[in-house]
Amino acid sequence: MAEQRNNEQDQRLAILNTLLTTPHRRLDLIWPVHQEMVQQDPLFYVRLAAWYSDNGDVRDHKEMFIINLVLSDFEGHRDAGLAMLRALPPYEVARVIDFIHGRKRRKRVRVPGKDKRQKAARVKMGTKRKGKDDDAEYKEIVEEFGLFRNVPRSVKTEVERYLREREADADWFDSTVLVARKHVKRLYALLHVKPDDRAQRILFEKDPPADSRLYALRQLARASSPTEQALAIVEHRVPYRVAATVIKQMTPTVLLALVEQMSPQEVINNLGSLKRRGALDNADIRASVEAKLEAAQDSERVSAFKAERAIEAAGASPELREKLEAVADTQIKAKGRITRPTAMFVDKSASMDQAIEIGKRIGAMISTVCESDLYVYAFDTMAYPVTPAGGDLADWERAFAGIKAGGATSCGVPLSYMIRAKQYVEQIVMVTDEGENNQPSFVVELGRYREALSADPSICIVRTPNSWDRVERQCRQQGYQVNVFHFTGDYYALPNLVPMLARPSKLELLMDIMAYPLPERRGA
Repeated sequence: MAEQRNNEQDQRLAILNTLLTTPHRRLDLIWPVHQEMVQQDPLFYVRLAAWYSDNGDVRDHKEMFIINLVLSDFEGHRDAGLAMLRALPPYEVARVIDFIHGRKRRKRVRVPGKDKRQKAARVKMGTKRKGKDDDAEYKEIVEEFGLFRNVPRSVKTEVERYLREREADADWFDSTVLVARKHVKRLYALLHVKPDDRAQRILFEKDPPADSRLYALRQLARASSPTEQALAIVEHRVPYRVAATVIKQMTPTVLLALVEQMSPQEVINNLGSLKRRGALDNADIRASVEAKLEAAQDSERVSAFKAERAIEAAGASPELREKLEAVADTQIKAKGRITRPTAMFVDKSASMDQAIEIGKRIGAMISTVCESDLYVYAFDTMAYPVTPAGGDLADWERAFAGIKAGGATSCGVPLSYMIRAKQYVEQIVMVTDEGENNQPSFVVELGRYREALSADPSICIVRTPNSWDRVERQCRQQGYQVNVFHFTGDYYALPNLVPMLARPSKLELLMDIMAYPLPERRGA
């Protein structure tokens, strides 16, 4: 009976592990996984969906939870899914509907073979190629995406309510159409929802009324002076991405007006573009950008890792970099606090360059939320203590300086060091491909560690791409608690580790999820 309970818990933990992956809009890649989840444990699945909707970071999984719930016949699933659907922005609602309904796309692909022979002939004749696609042959293929199922009537009803709610507020409708015109238009057309007169003029007749922000956008395009453009941007709250498509020359006056209208997340997302347009070279605009970044620290709608990626994309100055790091730090802390003593082992054996990079980022991330001891070791057949001077990514980069991938692999050697130093922990995060080929082995040293320090640490393996499962299997054979997160190359998913490590135990996290309230469907 105990073994059966452990297997059930392992299944739920396996479900949590899959949420670390980010398929980048390839919903078809995670559809089978979610299908298996909802069939294995429908009661846990709906609670996990509600919890992840409020606490998760990966939009693809949020959308897939909704898709499975609205198609499910299990009691309570459909209403919960429709309530979550109502909270999505229009482009995500359209992605949910498109996946259920199915969609075909024509695509041109290069025909292999012939262009290679032509290239060889040109090389032989000494002629140069004029253009990238000269003489290349292409064929047209049809890509299919989605389930190709009828959209349930309840979903059509909910989307119609969703659209009517926006139609009733002209300003809300206009702002929605400004940033998601094609998605809103597709929802009307695909689900055969008749728009009201104002929506009809804006979306389908291209004759927006004079009081609409779409009409104002036309006036903005016709404005001749930067002052007129700036006034139009402020008056009608034109988003940066939209304005950039109609304004040919971004003057400092226009850029300042745009930044003032941007949300903190929009500033972070467009920081690289703003820098390329010279916005950060202007003192007034830079001050406005910095004010937005300070406001981002208190915003619940800002992504922690996007702030870190913005640092790289924008090549930010030291001052701006400090503010972006403060944003990332604040947002990660909001995900929870790690109160248990923790160790992190980073595999630096041959070909483990990616593990070292992952280790830096996880270290920078969890060190900001760790309120207890944190011991970090890089290892091959010996262990290298890593002691950063601070908690930001630059500090971790410096701490890992000189640690290069190379050598054989002994996953147990950091534990040998910890036994000798009497370093007590309650959880171990290990970044590795599990290609252990040297003694001491991890499972043997873990047994020695448990006995020597009277400890029972949980194990979290962050598995790099193209890995084995050797260490995991050995731990399970010995009855040790182990969870595996499959890292697929997407650093955006790493903040999902924090809630997993922040609970006193994985069982308590499962209990919190099972107690999470389900959203209620409005107007049902």
